[in-house]
Amino acid sequence: MHIGFIEDTLLRGGTQIWVTEAVAYYLAEGEDVTVLTPQGAWVAEECRAIGANVVTYDYEHVEALIWESALRNCDVVVCTVHPPRDDFHCSVFAAECIRNGNLKTILIPKTGTIVPSYKREFYLPDERIQSYVISIADFTRRYLLDDYKLPAERVKLIYQGVNISHFSPSPARNRHALEQYPLPEQAAPIIGNVGSLENRKGQNVLLEAFADVVNKMPDAHLMFVGEGPDEAKLLENVKSLGLSQRVTFFPFTREPSNVYELLDMLVLPSLYKEGLPNVLLESLAMGVPVIASDIAGVPEVVKDGETGYLVETGNSDQLASAMRRLWHHQDHYGQMQQNGRELIEASFDKQKQFDLFLAYFSEITQR
Repeated sequence: MHIGFIEDTLLRGGTQIWVTEAVAYYLAEGEDVTVLTPQGAWVAEECRAIGANVVTYDYEHVEALIWESALRNCDVVVCTVHPPRDDFHCSVFAAECIRNGNLKTILIPKTGTIVPSYKREFYLPDERIQSYVISIADFTRRYLLDDYKLPAERVKLIYQGVNISHFSPSPARNRHALEQYPLPEQAAPIIGNVGSLENRKGQNVLLEAFADVVNKMPDAHLMFVGEGPDEAKLLENVKSLGLSQRVTFFPFTREPSNVYELLDMLVLPSLYKEGLPNVLLESLAMGVPVIASDIAGVPEVVKDGETGYLVETGNSDQLASAMRRLWHHQDHYGQMQQNGRELIEASFDKQKQFDLFLAYFSEITQR
């Protein structure tokens, strides 16, 4: 089978890491893979390094001929549903290329994030071509069916999963992590936020909550790991709150497992535009309980009181209370660690999920 991936972004993050891992897995399984992504994209560099056929295009001036040529031999093409760029949207444009080129390629928009302003056509762009949707969260699947009225037989739920053997605590990796991420010697608990530094992730809410937390837990330390447009604003906010000695920023990493080795808890106070973030799965696999906003697909893995705590979106008081409660009840904390790991082992093994994707590709090409 020839599998295509469209990743119309210059950014790097959890979704882009998943694409590179999927590409590597399918190449190892003997499948042909083509990756269509902008010139200079992180995904392009990573996928070339693992031997994929990478086709790039000008991000500002997308040419149909390039896309048609890249998609021509693909049996299926998975297109991450990204935000529209003016009048351009990747899945809509892919559908146009498939139709105009009279290609047999099956288009599969993949999404975990619901944005109410997005159009229905981002998910099923053209009834004249073969297309299906993969949702990586059940919340999203139900939203697509109930609000966008997509046909149930065209929407498939497949969780993304994590590499369980890799995301397991390791004493050797812990020693390396201590060198890679220097933190105050007495820091406890170590609270982490991993991901893009942008408004929708709610990092300013986290800082407000953390300022409250350190009043009663003076050794607490917060580490941000990632990059994004709000980094400068967050640094300013840290200074204004008097938290410069309690908060440390580290760059984006391709090996987040090193980060989880150090964390006592992961906090993801997203405000909107969230699906089922990979960082939640990775953290729980590593035995790190999670505190996160009660939105989208988050409750599918953050079981309130079992694998972590859910809080109201934007509620810094609730967030601070949850962090204190999680750390102060150590017996319960240990049970949460175990619960999180068991949940991931049972339902979110990445290798099994990659096989489910491949089985679905085979199924729809034979319909």
